[in-house]
Amino acid sequence: MKTPESVLKKQATQAKIAEGKAAAAKAAEAKAASDAAKFLANSKKYDEEYAKAEQEAIDNRRKAKVDGGFYVPAEPKLALVIRIRGTIGVSPKAKKVMQLFRLRQLHNATFVKLNEATIRMLRLIEPYVTYGYPTRATVQKLIYKRGFGKIRNQRIPIADNSVVEEGLGSMDICCTADLVNEIYNVGDNFKQANNFLWPFKLSNPSGGFSRKTKLLHFMEGGEAGARGEEINKLVKRMI
Repeated sequence: MKTPESVLKKQATQAKIAEGKAAAAKAAEAKAASDAAKFLANSKKYDEEYAKAEQEAIDNRRKAKVDGGFYVPAEPKLALVIRIRGTIGVSPKAKKVMQLFRLRQLHNATFVKLNEATIRMLRLIEPYVTYGYPTRATVQKLIYKRGFGKIRNQRIPIADNSVVEEGLGSMDICCTADLVNEIYNVGDNFKQANNFLWPFKLSNPSGGFSRKTKLLHFMEGGEAGARGEEINKLVKRMI
């Protein structure tokens, strides 16, 4: 019995679709392997760069000590700002600054590029936030453990490198190592990379804040305001 022409056409179409799917799967597999090798190489390169910069700083400190002088490191370019107070009693100006920094909720945290304007803004909101200079390890932990990206105005967890590539691939930021490097070094595309990151939602710190000292400045034994590198210890308690 002769097979109907409609059946033959259907079989040919299905075979073509299956062939296309197989080719696409093979291409995706090849791209994944290529990307994995590229991302690993990038990560290794950044590790070597950071290790070299750290060693240079140590050598400079030792040389300055031998010469009887002091080594003054470069001014920090990046701050991590964490909101530690709610909305009650916040002045309109301070509220506006916190909106600009995307600190809309309690325990929200964002990265801020330090310059004259942002430093003045941080001083204005000091009673409601705490901030300091994050290490590379802190930036990594925040992105890996609490990182969410903005894709088509949706909050998408950064579960793999494809999320970063979709959001920032046009700027040659294709993996989490690239993203960490761009944020930590405050690169040319810092603004786009920082806007891609959704504000971090941190937990109440283990042990909590003291009721008596929470409203005081950090320099007075409280929690608010600038705390320099001590911000890294606080983040560790809040992740």
